[in-house]
Amino acid sequence: MNGFDFSMRASRTIAAAGVLGAVAFSVTPSVADAQTTVRMVLWPGPEGDAMQKVVRAYNNGQGKTDGISVDMVLLSRDDTFAKETTEIATRSSNVDIYFTATYNIGFFAQGLEPIDDIGIDKSKYFSAAIKGLTIDGKLYGVPLDVSNHFLYYRTDLVNRLLKDESWKKSYRDIARKVLGEARDPKKPSEWTADDYLATAAFFSRSENPDSPTRYGTALQAKTSPFNITLWDDLLWGLGGSWTGKDGKAALTSDAAHKAMSIYRTIYEKHYTSPDASQWEYGETNAALQSGSAAFAMQWSAAYADLTSKDKSPQIYDKIAVAPEPGDPHRTHVHTLAISLNKQSRHKDAARKWMAYLATPKAMTAYAQAGGIPSQPAVLKDNVKSNAAFAKIAENVRKYGYSLPTFTGTFQAMQSITEDLSSAWVGVDATDDALSKANDKLQSLLDR
Repeated sequence: MNGFDFSMRASRTIAAAGVLGAVAFSVTPSVADAQTTVRMVLWPGPEGDAMQKVVRAYNNGQGKTDGISVDMVLLSRDDTFAKETTEIATRSSNVDIYFTATYNIGFFAQGLEPIDDIGIDKSKYFSAAIKGLTIDGKLYGVPLDVSNHFLYYRTDLVNRLLKDESWKKSYRDIARKVLGEARDPKKPSEWTADDYLATAAFFSRSENPDSPTRYGTALQAKTSPFNITLWDDLLWGLGGSWTGKDGKAALTSDAAHKAMSIYRTIYEKHYTSPDASQWEYGETNAALQSGSAAFAMQWSAAYADLTSKDKSPQIYDKIAVAPEPGDPHRTHVHTLAISLNKQSRHKDAARKWMAYLATPKAMTAYAQAGGIPSQPAVLKDNVKSNAAFAKIAENVRKYGYSLPTFTGTFQAMQSITEDLSSAWVGVDATDDALSKANDKLQSLLDR
């Protein structure tokens, strides 16, 4: 269908006028007559819920002064970007503001208007957020939620490993077997990729029958575009990247081979569940919550659930976070955003709303409503709203990186995961998988 199949809150109705017709938006006449209506796409869930509160406050306050009413259009989380792709391809003006992200901004840029002229103070944002939304020196989005990774670990188990001499001796023996050299256990904040592997072996009964957990870690090895970002942390932490200094695909580097070897070893040696080939975010949380895994690389969004007495009664008071393993430590950072539709008929009003949303005042309201703003000062000032905020701010600032921004970034995420995931679990040869992924990445870069 040409246009959105919108799903709205009960107070608003949007109907499609025919299979190929444009979308008709129902707007309260009194509001529409008095103010300019700006239509903004978001997706449902915590981000949509939090933004709805900010929109409502704006419409009842500053919006009246600005002469602007914001209508939030909620789409399915699965279909949002696909439907926006159709809208951009048909040069639709159905909405004024699109919902975007750093991993697809390059693809959508053809249908977006740069927003450098709205007066955003870029210094208030994480540099990775701004960098990920910038193309050829132009900013194409107002950053909203920031996403990153932590290493979640069991403090009771790791603390004992660091103190118990018999455990330390066993660890050194297992490290010698797995890595080819004996080494002492370290604090998780000091782990390299090798420490990550050795500790996964120590806490796995396949290697250590006396381990208190069945598996050392929980891999997210399902063929999913977002699972590649966790493997990327190891790649970057080993000094690698998707691309080299020359901008060419670099997935056949020594770092890439080492990162593949670690994942494959963990899976084939049963340092993670054999079911990990179908695991994503939820299954990783469950492995930690049940006590079957000692640690895992996981999204920062999991912090609230894993430290909740109600949701994680077995481990809530025994979970801590550290940077992702590496030398240096690195974490993937992507940012959700809103972007100005090049075909919008209300650009001035949309710019004014976007400028308001970029203020610390608006982002503070967003944080208190459940969002995770990309402004570090706002996160630090609102730790009472979310205990993870301070840790997220520190982690992203110190270790954050963003994927290369080009038209095929998200397609590359999908393609690389498809090629590498089968090698992670021992089905395909590592060399073949990396070579295939590298060739496809280069083809996307060359477009």
